[in-house]
Order: sequence, then structure tokens, then C-alpha cells
Amino acid sequence: MKSYMASSSTIERKWYVVDATGHTLGRLSSEIAKILRGKNKPTYTPHIDTGDYVIVVNADKIQVTGKKLDQKIYYNHSDYVGGMRETTLREKMDKKPEDVITLAVKGMLPKGPLGRQMIKKLHVYAGPDHEQAAQKPEVLEIKY
Repeated sequence: MKSYMASSSTIERKWYVVDATGHTLGRLSSEIAKILRGKNKPTYTPHIDTGDYVIVVNADKIQVTGKKLDQKIYYNHSDYVGGMRETTLREKMDKKPEDVITLAVKGMLPKGPLGRQMIKKLHVYAGPDHEQAAQKPEVLEIKY
């Protein structure tokens, strides 16, 4: 019996839309990462991007547990001496809630060229509207 290896010509990609209202950040992000990676398909191949496209709406209504809104800190550096900047989750949710989900999912994907290719299939919107209506995405119910 031969092993099946997917190739880029045999991959069929679907579009899914996920409503983030009331979901927990980490649990939702891990489910999205599985879909982007293709682990929900029987044709999953580790070294090839076999995943589907995911649209996340209502990113501003995501929930976190405990005191994470004030204690979770995002760091970025300007490459200048003393250029470290800190942003709390509460500040990031007020300014750009899309980045919160994007960064959480990005950390769960493989590092390198394959992961960068996978994260491009994620589209996150703060409100209920999205621009990918022409792709006719299926509504995906996340259960955990």
C-alpha cells in the first residue's frame, strides 16, 4: 500500500466564515490554525499547504479569561536602541482587534516559508461584514 502525498495541483480549497462572538481567544485560534494548516482533511501532508481559507468576523467580540486584558503584553521593537514598545491586550483590542486573532493564529502555525504562506489565507474583520462574499464561504461552527 502506497502512502498518499498531496501535491499543489490536487488540493481543493474551501472558504469558511467564523463568527468570533463569545469565543475564547486561544481556543478559537487553535481551531482556525488547524483549518489553515489542513489538519481537518484526510489529505493532510505536513510539508505542503493543504489548508482552507478562513474569514473571521466580529473579532472585537472575542473573550479572554482571567486578568489577561491587563496582564497579557505584546512586545515590538523599532530596531533602535531603547526601541522596545509594550502594548496590553486591552489597548490592542481598542485600537486594532483584528491583530489579536491574527497574532494568536500566527504563533500556532509553522515558522518559515510554509507558515507565512498559510497565514495569508486568514482574513480577520472587527465587524460583522467581510469583503469575500464572492467566494461564497460556508459558515463554520466551532465546537470545543
